[in-house]
Amino acid sequence: MRADFRRPVGFTPRRDSGLAGYERILARAGLAPVAGIDEAGRGACAGPLVVAAAVLRPGRSAAIAGIPGLADSKALTAAARDAAYEQIMSAALDWSVVVIPSADIDRVGLHVCNVSGMRRALAGLSGRPGYVLTDGFPVRGLAVPALAMWKGDQVAGCVAAASIIAKVTRDRIMSGLHSEYPQYGFSRHKGYSTPSHMKALAEHGPCPQHRHSFVNVRRRARGPATVEVTPPEQVEDPCLTAGPGGATEDGHNGPIVDVGEELAWSAPGVASGAPGA
Repeated sequence: MRADFRRPVGFTPRRDSGLAGYERILARAGLAPVAGIDEAGRGACAGPLVVAAAVLRPGRSAAIAGIPGLADSKALTAAARDAAYEQIMSAALDWSVVVIPSADIDRVGLHVCNVSGMRRALAGLSGRPGYVLTDGFPVRGLAVPALAMWKGDQVAGCVAAASIIAKVTRDRIMSGLHSEYPQYGFSRHKGYSTPSHMKALAEHGPCPQHRHSFVNVRRRARGPATVEVTPPEQVEDPCLTAGPGGATEDGHNGPIVDVGEELAWSAPGVASGAPGA
């Protein structure tokens, strides 16, 4: 006898439901608010890893209320990303950003920093979400029901918003580093391994912002570089709740909180924001 499996009516997003589909379905199931988490800079060989979490207002249509320019950050031009970023800052219910410097990536490893950054970004939200959508791979220890989504920034609005927040925040950091290290052209390639970046790296050697644990950086170092990477099982995975939101001097990503001494991370930054914060 063949079993008849039917999807629950009203709890399965349709293909034409747009970026708001998953959030609407989860809210209908009583799991709102829904937070999305994504990162920027994982594949770069210089600069920080930036992880963001975002919670959007639930909508009744395929579009996200107040954010008409929302899309996968990688599919947008720089100008479109900046415009979408400002829309997200105005319309999002909550958001949080974690900045993990290259020194920590060298010390404990990229994947450990990525997973820990996702946990810390979630902890930095002002409220606890009912459900979490992550881009790419599952993350343990979130203490909230979660789903890892393949190309989540293309199908879920909250993940797309987190992607844009992380990308714009990191791009602005890298553009700022260009004035300190103009010989590398960080404002152009944002620390990724482009031909011009590799040429500059071969000519000048790595700077403190480069990830010395990356093979292409070590190969182009003028002298032998020794980097000690702590085994993952020996790394503490701190969770951090950000303080009250507010604007920084340039007003683009909230307060930066130095927690290096408290949590034994060299120079992480955390930013968060919520209506009325």
